[in-house]
Amino acid sequence: MNSRGNTLRLTAVSALVVLALTGFSTGRGHGGGHGDGGGGGCSSSSQNHDSSSSGGGTHRDYDDDDDDDYGTSGSGGSGGSASMSPQDATVELVGCASAKTPYATVEVTNPNASAGVFTVTVTFRDSTGAEVVSRSEEVDVPANATMTAQVDVEDSTNLPRIADCAPDPYAPPAR
Repeated sequence: MNSRGNTLRLTAVSALVVLALTGFSTGRGHGGGHGDGGGGGCSSSSQNHDSSSSGGGTHRDYDDDDDDDYGTSGSGGSGGSASMSPQDATVELVGCASAKTPYATVEVTNPNASAGVFTVTVTFRDSTGAEVVSRSEEVDVPANATMTAQVDVEDSTNLPRIADCAPDPYAPPAR
């Protein structure tokens, strides 16, 4: 009976050694434990388990080993600087449409360090506040500048009904 106990013990130790040598980890990690400390998985120092290096995935690093795959750029591990999307331009009404001027006049301010084209939208309303028509216009604005633009009503039959012009306060980049 003693030899059977020693054989089982030797088998268990051998299995642990084999698992340790093949890279099996019983701790937290890459086996899908979602940070709860459970689960294990196969791991090797030559394997890369983060999807951030594949070019488009989301980085999921659930272990606590303080590795920093993000670099100093804060761009999710790409190592390069992330390109910032341009901010929306701000829009202010200068003048509303009338029989003499069949357009709304607006000022469009570009807060970005580079020139941009912005889509300005103005809603023309009647005396009750109901929408008569809504029109958009693309406006090219130099970097850190303000441009005056006109947004046409386009249909002159609507002009007598227009009592108010309401531009959207922000104009998104057109391209």
